[in-house]
Amino acid sequence: MRSSVPALKPTPAVHAKRRSKKLMERLELAAVYVILSITALAFILPFLWLLSGSLKSSSELFANPPIWIPSKPQWSNFTTAFGEFPFLLYLRNTLTIAGFGIVGAVLSNTLIAYGFSRVEWKGRDGVFVLVLATMMLPFQVTMIPLFIMFQKLGWIGTFLPLIVPVFFGNPFFIFLLRQFLIGIPKELSQSAKVDGASEFRIYWQMILPLSLPVVTTVMIFSFIGSWGDFIGPLVFLSDNKLYTLSLGIQQIMSVNDPRWPLLMAIGISMTVPILIIFFVLQKYFIQGIAFSGIKG
Repeated sequence: MRSSVPALKPTPAVHAKRRSKKLMERLELAAVYVILSITALAFILPFLWLLSGSLKSSSELFANPPIWIPSKPQWSNFTTAFGEFPFLLYLRNTLTIAGFGIVGAVLSNTLIAYGFSRVEWKGRDGVFVLVLATMMLPFQVTMIPLFIMFQKLGWIGTFLPLIVPVFFGNPFFIFLLRQFLIGIPKELSQSAKVDGASEFRIYWQMILPLSLPVVTTVMIFSFIGSWGDFIGPLVFLSDNKLYTLSLGIQQIMSVNDPRWPLLMAIGISMTVPILIIFFVLQKYFIQGIAFSGIKG
């Protein structure tokens, strides 16, 4: 039986309160979009200036006030730069170092992070804190001891000083992976152990496939680090044929004429692959960062 009591209609004051609340929500949302747009613009402006400069002549590049859109795009800057710059050779060297770096980063850091997160052993947390403490040591501090050690091994002038250390772990990658692996239920490992699976089999066939987002994040960071590394190749590489892109780009610079349009053209060529990789893998990258950050 339906109630005969009539429904109460909202009063004008209630309507006004609701409209005010919706207006505030829209204003807050608009403020968020404005702040994000300004921040995005601040990040994208340097890239736009680099793109614009790569298509300018030297006179337009240094014009005052600045010219954003070149009157006549100088596409010849790219052909001239690649004609004087062994881009393919340096690209091959860079991809070789980056490729081995990705393999080493995934194999070593996932295994170490698994030991810090899924395996119980005495002193584990203390050793993990010690590993994190090494993040405070910049490369400049260890550069000379490493150079002396690699020189005695006969590795100076080869790719080995840039590849081999990657297979011994990176404290930041270990931390990132450990935070993700902690969130995976331990019941999965316990069930696998009951079925007779070894610790390594659990890591390789169960935990590693579940860690695809954070592993992808590590791969992206590793590739970016190798792609843009300048100090490492500068210290350990002596043969011009082994130079990477970041080191070889100096060859088209001179004291009297730096030839900035050509440098910007090569800079665009070095930036575009990073952007493509990020946009293709951004789903996994964001998941890896988010899931690693919310697990303790």
